[in-house]
Amino acid sequence: MTEELVPRDELQVAISARKELGQDLEPALVDAFVERIEKRIAERQGESEQSLRRKREHQKEMVLGSMALSIPLFAMAAIFTGLAGVIVVCAALAVIAVVTSR
Repeated sequence: MTEELVPRDELQVAISARKELGQDLEPALVDAFVERIEKRIAERQGESEQSLRRKREHQKEMVLGSMALSIPLFAMAAIFTGLAGVIVVCAALAVIAVVTSR
């Protein structure tokens, strides 16, 4: 369930205030209500950007960490198992890169 952009009671309060205040103050009331909506949209967008930034940092850390660990693994695979071991290490790196990109 997603959070409402504007709670239903706030909308009802704005509508009832519009009816009570009349047409003279209607533009100011509508402007204030729209400003609140725009502010909430901007807050959500900021949260979304921060989340995306954290995800990218995590992806970068995982890929760089796996690459750093793969250096000794490549050496051991090449010495003890040959080409088959090197291919397995490459496949493991590819799997890590794909999994962290999701």
